[in-house]
Amino acid sequence: MNFQQWLDTFLNFEKLPQKNIFWLDMMECLAQIFGNPEGFVPCVHVAGSKGKGSVSRMISSILSEAGLKTGLYSSPHILSFYERITQNGNFFPDEIYEKCADELRNKIDSALNCAEGAEFPLPKGRSVTWFEIVTIYAFLCFRAAKVDASVLEVGLGGKLDATNIVRPEISVINTIELEHTEFLGDTIEKIASEKAGIIKEKTPVLCASCKDSVREVFQKKAREMDAPIFFSDDLLESLKFSYEQSEGKFFMTTEFSSKIFSRPIKAKMRLLGEVQAKNAFLAAAAVRIAFPKISEAQIERGLEKAALRARFETMPFPKCENLEENGEKRFFVLDGAHTAESIRGTLETFDSIFGENGIANACGKKSGKIPAHLLFACAADKDIERIAKLLKKACFQKITLTSLNGAKKSDPKKCAEAFEKEGIEFTLEENIENALESALKFAAKENAVLLATGSFYLAAEILEILTRRKSVRKSTRSQS
Repeated sequence: MNFQQWLDTFLNFEKLPQKNIFWLDMMECLAQIFGNPEGFVPCVHVAGSKGKGSVSRMISSILSEAGLKTGLYSSPHILSFYERITQNGNFFPDEIYEKCADELRNKIDSALNCAEGAEFPLPKGRSVTWFEIVTIYAFLCFRAAKVDASVLEVGLGGKLDATNIVRPEISVINTIELEHTEFLGDTIEKIASEKAGIIKEKTPVLCASCKDSVREVFQKKAREMDAPIFFSDDLLESLKFSYEQSEGKFFMTTEFSSKIFSRPIKAKMRLLGEVQAKNAFLAAAAVRIAFPKISEAQIERGLEKAALRARFETMPFPKCENLEENGEKRFFVLDGAHTAESIRGTLETFDSIFGENGIANACGKKSGKIPAHLLFACAADKDIERIAKLLKKACFQKITLTSLNGAKKSDPKKCAEAFEKEGIEFTLEENIENALESALKFAAKENAVLLATGSFYLAAEILEILTRRKSVRKSTRSQS
């Protein structure tokens, strides 16, 4: 079997969530087997219920702009598994991945099959998990590639996450909300306590704005660890942002001021939305605290270059079968928002750009509200009742509801019940490819903007379908 098939023989929480499978003693043992690659270079450790992927990418981009070869470990991936382990979003040479895969596989297999008395025996009664192995793999790739620094996004929670064996230059904790409650706790304070597990002794920690009870959780943990603690709302003096369109693409000019900078920081960003403006400040502040020699100009350029798939990604409208172009400008927006609060932010950004008072000429209109359609699917464990209430207020002219066919389990019938309860009209098409084709055709005919959101897994499946169709069209043209 190939490397990824071998990986899939291990328990994968992303595909099959289970309790009591994460313990740092397993990761510490695995790290010893490989010579503790996690301590090879300075790192930044990023946790949070939402926005940790964006903040990780922004920090990585800033460090890269400052001349540091930066490894970035993030999840989930959209199209390729290797998106999880990159040099600031760019793939390492194949030989790095291959060499480290061979080393990983040989030593893991040996450790699993070793007899009593091994130098580093694995903890008894525990299974090695997929995410633990992939995390070690990331450390190995970073060491083999001789990166200068790394940015590590927490997978789940913080305290027992596989990444939590690192000793970072700074720990960053983004916004906290109720998520994975069956694993992390049923209150915001319990979840905050799990996230606070990444706070290390005498290591600075930067936290996003949060309610007082959550702040107290973080402050208590920081006191216990003698760790300097900062909160973004204490540091931030002003924040403003505005949108603009250039050559069919959208940008957001973000400007913020803080006592930790000598002047206002201003960047024309590719990542859009108020939450990304706040993420930009969090990333910039983390770099300023941990790497004070990095200049403000380098911070600005790093923020401008940061980009991520499926974070309010606006793309040219895909071609539809048997539908002629009518000359109007259309847009297709792909977003991985998957919690009620992140979907709220997506809808606010969508309205700011395409709403009646947004960039109204974006689709060839000079005034008035642009028609909006929605393609939606979410994982079965999401708070669909809250999400449905948000979508009811959004006034989409047409909603197509579908399912996830990949790694993540979905429950479209539960979604349909929640929509019906809120009086939302929708079409249910469980086959995602048929749902995408139908949503694209309806939106194209009405010159509507189509938003696809609800899950990163939905975004991944859509991109796979569009990539496959594009390849088929290219093949057909070349044959003709």
